[in-house]
Amino acid sequence: MTTLRIRLIACFALLASLLFGDDAVVAETSKSSTDSLWGNWALVMPDGAAGWLKLSLKDGKASGELWTVGSPKQLTDVKLVGDRIHFKRKCRVGKPEYEGGPPTGDRIACQHTATAKGNNIQLVMSKPVSDDKTEKLTSHGKRIPPLPPKPDMDKVKFGEPIQLFNGRNLDGWMLTNSKQANGWKAVDGVLVNTTPKLDFSPYSRYGNLRTKRKFMDFNLKIEFKLPRGGNSGIYLRGVYEAQVLNRDSRMQGIQGVGAIFGRIKPAMNAGRLGNQWNQYDITLVDRHATVILNGQKVIDNQPIAGCTNGALHADETIPGPLYLQGDHTTVSYRNIVLRPVIERQK
Repeated sequence: MTTLRIRLIACFALLASLLFGDDAVVAETSKSSTDSLWGNWALVMPDGAAGWLKLSLKDGKASGELWTVGSPKQLTDVKLVGDRIHFKRKCRVGKPEYEGGPPTGDRIACQHTATAKGNNIQLVMSKPVSDDKTEKLTSHGKRIPPLPPKPDMDKVKFGEPIQLFNGRNLDGWMLTNSKQANGWKAVDGVLVNTTPKLDFSPYSRYGNLRTKRKFMDFNLKIEFKLPRGGNSGIYLRGVYEAQVLNRDSRMQGIQGVGAIFGRIKPAMNAGRLGNQWNQYDITLVDRHATVILNGQKVIDNQPIAGCTNGALHADETIPGPLYLQGDHTTVSYRNIVLRPVIERQK
């Protein structure tokens, strides 16, 4: 850079400061440095769990939400300070009930600070561990690309069917967490999960089951059966949960059977009552879902905004396994057949 150019830049900065005050330069710096924070982020939380963070700016007001397990949490007290975003989120504290289980203490508002550099983000949470002491927990993540356009399903070709469950044993399957109890077994051609749990809380000593193989986009046909009051889920690529409930469950709509949990509400409740077999026909292409439940199309090629709670990871751009929720109640599955996408014609 020439000496003359340096002098011109310095003169411009001095003139801007004299005319508008120091805030003119600071405001522009703040704007450019915080612009990179807005958008959707795939996080790895301090405990290794998946997190989906959305930070938005509308009409000069910042807001956000964070999905991990349970229900999505809206952020509060969202503020811009320099090149950082500060916010609070309610988190449960205290010692876990068991290894990998939920904390046993109260839910309190914990301070978080987010900083971004390019397509990477760092999130630091201040978590109280006593009346006068906090610990810093750090999460890292990457920016999630914008949703692709709606795919033309007439131009999508699928490969040969893959039988994911052989009906005899659990070959090709494993627990998502090997430290949890395994309630899964093959019984007369049916994949059965048996647990004593009756509630819908997102934690359990019993484990979820996943395929060892990973897939990108595909069509999946699968049948499920629940006892009365039962609850399970089918996670597509380990990221998006197709809800598994009975027709008369207390959870309905965007949390009901036929839904992509918390993301897409089914057009109707096409589920059946407890102890009856249901058939899912689910197609996932370019982060868009088509769901047919018991012969009724309840979701028609709709975009999925982001991962659902309980996901194995929040990165929607990579292959992942099929996983079946076993940490809730007893459930049975059968006839699990997947056809991977092999071609998208332009």
